[in-house]
Amino acid sequence: MTTTAAASATGSDLEATITVAASPAQVWALVTDVARMPEWSPQVVRSVVLGGRVKLGARFVNVNRQGPKRWPTTAKVVRFTPHSDFAFRIFENHTIWSFQLEPAVDGGTVVTHRRETPDGISLASRVLTKIALGGQEPFTAELLDGMSRTLERIEAELDD
Repeated sequence: MTTTAAASATGSDLEATITVAASPAQVWALVTDVARMPEWSPQVVRSVVLGGRVKLGARFVNVNRQGPKRWPTTAKVVRFTPHSDFAFRIFENHTIWSFQLEPAVDGGTVVTHRRETPDGISLASRVLTKIALGGQEPFTAELLDGMSRTLERIEAELDD
């Protein structure tokens, strides 16, 4: 029961979805294990949870990459509904990244990975994206591809 991750952009919100042959509890255990995100995300080099435990309000630090470029971001968990919705806000750019899990009709789990922009993207982030990361359109395409690859790698991990 595999579907290829499908990605789309609406305005500045991004979304990728896949159906995996695993329970929401199994998927939840992976997507909330923030320290393991570099195993799946092509953009994340390292994630460290401050205080050691992922829960509502927990904070963590990421190191991200694009080719040889590296930059840190800080995040706070803003939604934490076990086996359903895990989301964190990135302080530097105001975006919210999330994993939403729903039981699939014929078994398994529909996993939706989103980048939400309810408050827009910070001016500093927009300027840095233009200057250092190739511009908004190419960087958005890179993020969408990375979101799909993240989901495909999570699916592969669940299949092992």
